[in-house]
Amino acid sequence: MSIEVFNISKLYNGQKALNDISFSIDNPEIVGFLGPNGAGKSTMMKILTTYINSTNGEAKVNGFNVETEKKEVQQSVGYLPEHNPLYTDLYVREYLSFNANVYGVSKSRIDEVIEMTGLKSEAHKKIEQLSKGYRQRVGLANALLHNPEVLILDEPTTGLDPNQLVEIRTLIRNIGKEKTIFLSTHIMQEVEAMCDRVIIINKGEIVANKKLEDLREGQEQIVIVEFDYRVEDAFLLKLPKVSSVKNTHDFIYEITFSTKEDMRSHVFDFAHDNELKILQLNQKNASLESLFRALTN
Repeated sequence: MSIEVFNISKLYNGQKALNDISFSIDNPEIVGFLGPNGAGKSTMMKILTTYINSTNGEAKVNGFNVETEKKEVQQSVGYLPEHNPLYTDLYVREYLSFNANVYGVSKSRIDEVIEMTGLKSEAHKKIEQLSKGYRQRVGLANALLHNPEVLILDEPTTGLDPNQLVEIRTLIRNIGKEKTIFLSTHIMQEVEAMCDRVIIINKGEIVANKKLEDLREGQEQIVIVEFDYRVEDAFLLKLPKVSSVKNTHDFIYEITFSTKEDMRSHVFDFAHDNELKILQLNQKNASLESLFRALTN
């Protein structure tokens, strides 16, 4: 197992931030750590990356104990904290070169991570000149410099615009084909877009640990579509396997289908046949959203 957590608890001034947590993550696997703000996500990640110690319990990363073998853990983990710490007065390549020296890795690795994270066109710029999306790429590139087996990402998509979101999601998915990725978020769409499994935490306790494919077995899905002008509900209700249609705002519709088949292609065909333009088209897992609400309210 890449990550093993056994009965971890963490107390701050007598209050439990984590309460007897246990889980494991295999390789390669992308696992979303989902929960409301203050649920204990960042605390768990700081324990796994050796930034803080637990009060009770034991955790291992790549077989190394996070309290007694800290150096070995740090050498095998890439970490992107929620507030990405960067030396913004340095150039991208200069910053990565500095950290390559810290890790003791070959300078050729810098070119590899720049290529891997799509930073080639920005490598000559100062970090302070970069957009939030590219700064996140720099953080990921730095986390990948020493070629770690495990990546731990705390809220990696916070503050990104829609285009940047798609780019970072794609990047994480590609990295996750070969490495273990444990990422925290409070946004369910992020889990659906990137993860193989979801662990839900609430008030310091794990309340669910399920594979996404198991959650998708429910015979219901919601497709969110935005057209370029209004469509009568009656026309959308003629789509196959539709159970309901809701106009949520302007030209945005939530269409609920009674099937686990991906119905976005049917919505696309509907738009094409009726000479409509689609401005956005997303799938929402009704099972995951319902589960999250039920377990964290």
